[in-house]
Amino acid sequence: MHIAITGNIGAGKTTLAEKLAEHYGWEVYYEAVDNNPYLAPFYDDMPKWSFHLQVFFLNSRFEQVLKIKSQEEKTIIQDRTIYEDAYIFAQNLYESGHLNETDFRTYEGLFNTIMRAISPPDLMIYLKADIPKLMNQIKKRGRDYEQSIDPNYLKSLNALYEKFSNQYEHGKLIEIDVNDMDFVSNEEDFIAITKAIEKNINLGKQLKIKKEQE
Repeated sequence: MHIAITGNIGAGKTTLAEKLAEHYGWEVYYEAVDNNPYLAPFYDDMPKWSFHLQVFFLNSRFEQVLKIKSQEEKTIIQDRTIYEDAYIFAQNLYESGHLNETDFRTYEGLFNTIMRAISPPDLMIYLKADIPKLMNQIKKRGRDYEQSIDPNYLKSLNALYEKFSNQYEHGKLIEIDVNDMDFVSNEEDFIAITKAIEKNINLGKQLKIKKEQE
């Protein structure tokens, strides 16, 4: 299966992906952050680097989806999705004037072409978080280039995430409000998430196989 976690910067996607992978025996596909040469410059000059950044992310996400498709015997949990690249981040940069009309239409055409070659995840997990939660998480993880993020930038992304989650029609999506959750330290919060997942996808066969292997 292909499980994907979606959500704003600092929502806890990577942490949850790792915990679910450990819990179920899944494999994590991470977002291309550490090896992305455009990310740090982007936060210093968004108009200059927006197009470069978005194309880099789109390409890396497309590579991931093709790899997931080729490994149908595994269950992969993906940290962020290709849909967010276009519907959230590129759209926000365009609406805010950081991505010009020509670059946005070029990017949009590339994205639409890619959409004809891929399949959606079996389940999308949307982690919903308000700005104070996001800012606290961003500060806690301590990436230098993220410390200057404007809360208004996160606010505009959140608005697009809400629109995206309400209009998502590619497959199953569950929304988990993590504002009052601590699924790292509180086992009950984590179990609540696993129950929500298991209600929406058939894990019975996979869990049985895992148990037999142990």
